Amino acid sequence: MNEFDFIHQYLYRQQQDKQLILGIGDDAAIVRPRSGYDLHFSTDMLVGGTHFFPDVAPADLAHKVLAVNLSDMAAMGAKPRWALLSVALPELNKDWLEAFCNSLFALAARFGVTLIGGDTTKGNWVFNVNIIGETPCRQSLRRDAAEAGDDIWVSGLLGLAAAALDVHWNKVTLPAAIFAQCEERRLRPQPRVALGQELLSLAHAAQDISDGLAQDIGHILQASKVGAEINADLIPTLTTLKQQALPLAQLRQWLLAGGDDYELVFTASPVQRAAIMAAAERTGTPVTRIGVITAGAQLHLHDHTGNVIQLQQQGFDHFV
Repeated sequence: MNEFDFIHQYLYRQQQDKQLILGIGDDAAIVRPRSGYDLHFSTDMLVGGTHFFPDVAPADLAHKVLAVNLSDMAAMGAKPRWALLSVALPELNKDWLEAFCNSLFALAARFGVTLIGGDTTKGNWVFNVNIIGETPCRQSLRRDAAEAGDDIWVSGLLGLAAAALDVHWNKVTLPAAIFAQCEERRLRPQPRVALGQELLSLAHAAQDISDGLAQDIGHILQASKVGAEINADLIPTLTTLKQQALPLAQLRQWLLAGGDDYELVFTASPVQRAAIMAAAERTGTPVTRIGVITAGAQLHLHDHTGNVIQLQQQGFDHFV
């Protein structure tokens, strides 16, 4: 199999899309934006040895390659529409490619995403997705709109992926059943696209949690020129994980700085609490209030008694 066999056999899967004028097969794709909508563009790169283990199952890898990009669209409240995939692979193995592409296109179909192009080359396990989404004009969620007095919310459960990674790195041990739940969240994050779209009319600011809650909410605080108070004891996680005989500092590091969660952190006026809970129920997405936006410029982390929490690091840094 050569490069072009791979493209035509595995990637050339056209879908019904009235806005797609020209897809895979030419030097560039052509899409026609809808009148009254803004386009959103994002990209994420996953590198072997940095973002995934070399022996990861191809179906799990494909899911995550696309899911982390869908999560960026969710954070903007955008409907994901089109994606471009560029890959560097050491070889073209048919069984591996079939499992990878079947999983990739299954997730794409679930969220209405059409693959419209990309690039392939021989190399050492690099996957880059460019994703394009849309929102009605001037209705996107942004980092720079949080207001003092806003509630701070998170979706889902935090810390599971970080816990799974520490098991892989032999830093901790967990019972098999708990590890399996954490590993599932690490390998197959669930992008909160439906919730993000519901929040367009409810929330002020949003961000997806990819590098750790403390670090990622820091981006909102910096962009909005506000501060925050967060009660770490309110951060939702797996109940059985909290029940393990683990140092409290370790658990809090997972919850506040572990990363790889791909949940949403967002801010909204307290008057929207009932509406947000209703939106969460409609989309089947658990949400939890964990703090408040303040007029200051600092992030203050504390427990339910008010004791200040210090972290070893705020989140993941690719160059540290």
